[in-house]
Amino acid sequence: MSFFSRLSVNTKYNIISSLLLIALFIALAYSNYRREQSLILKGAVDNARTISRQIIETRDYLARVVTSEPERNENLIPQVAATRVAQQLTRGSSYYVRQVSLRYRNPDNRPDSFEAAQLTAFRDVKAVENWQVTEEKGKKSLRYLLPMVSDESCLTCHGSYDTAPGFIQRRFPRGHFSYGYRIGEVIGAVSVSVPMEGLYRQIGANLKRDILFDGCVLLIFVTISGWIIRRTILTPVKAVAASIAGVAHSGNFSERLEQRGEDEIGVLIGSFNELMEELDRKTVQRVESEGRYRNFIEIAQSPIITFMSDGKIVISNQKAEKLFGLTKQELLGQSIFDFMEKGELLQSAMIDYFSAGSSDLIGTTTRQKVRDVCGRLFDVEMVISVSQSEQSPMFTAILRAVK
Repeated sequence: MSFFSRLSVNTKYNIISSLLLIALFIALAYSNYRREQSLILKGAVDNARTISRQIIETRDYLARVVTSEPERNENLIPQVAATRVAQQLTRGSSYYVRQVSLRYRNPDNRPDSFEAAQLTAFRDVKAVENWQVTEEKGKKSLRYLLPMVSDESCLTCHGSYDTAPGFIQRRFPRGHFSYGYRIGEVIGAVSVSVPMEGLYRQIGANLKRDILFDGCVLLIFVTISGWIIRRTILTPVKAVAASIAGVAHSGNFSERLEQRGEDEIGVLIGSFNELMEELDRKTVQRVESEGRYRNFIEIAQSPIITFMSDGKIVISNQKAEKLFGLTKQELLGQSIFDFMEKGELLQSAMIDYFSAGSSDLIGTTTRQKVRDVCGRLFDVEMVISVSQSEQSPMFTAILRAVK
């Protein structure tokens, strides 16, 4: 987390937007895959249903209109003709269609385990249709079955042996299990099988196209939105931050930023400019005040030193420089405590002032001993006053030599 906090706002935005883009891209890809899978399977089921209904309609039509023709041409047998039609309908496709029955006459119509289970379900539950994706030997297939229900035309060949046409009686003797159907009974089903490998290839092709399109749209959106955010938010905020850092480093409050709008960023820049103007004004006032103060203490007849609460000397006049034997450059930054014989007493007085609000050495005239740069001691009368600066209190000591 500390690593992330050290990154720039622009870098953080790029990282966050990239992660969001990846998450959104994955979510869209998954959604598209599920949608494509649903559409492809629905289309395959619809096609299988259409083929199955056409076969059943063909079989029923032939059963109603064809009478003695099958005795001379077996291709006109309804079941055989329907099978030929199915082959024509599915030629060149991956669909495999056949008619199956639990009481089959043609060995090719013998159901496998899945088809037998579905035929039993049709017989017991009276279902309209059934489809599902199955797996056999590591290969998945869409299996669809549409039941065929016997009507009066079906009973011509599948009713009783005695009423069956001669070519049927010659092929299937009395007692064969293909006789004995009743009207409304499930006589068989049209079974359609579609390898899923081809469907998956189609799903993959569609998914690649959708991913490419969605990726381009998202990339364009992120690029445009990123450019807008950088131009309207990140760049102005970065400029404000850079200006604040520059002011903190140089102390120059004259810099101003261009305000281009009245939104939140514009208000921020306007507030920054107002702050800089106020600080610039106060700086000028402070410099002028310090200048007047320096001029005042320079013409004073007594040594005067201004120091901070830690004893650091910040202002001195020529009389103080002469008293301590140091130039102004040498004296500034030194600690007043080092020039007093009992500097620890003044330090304690400073602590008392900040804790209790008053001290015996502050605001009153006291007699002290101070030393110059050579270590010589001088008796002085010292009075210390307090003034409040913008940052912290400042203390001014006026010294008068005692002879």
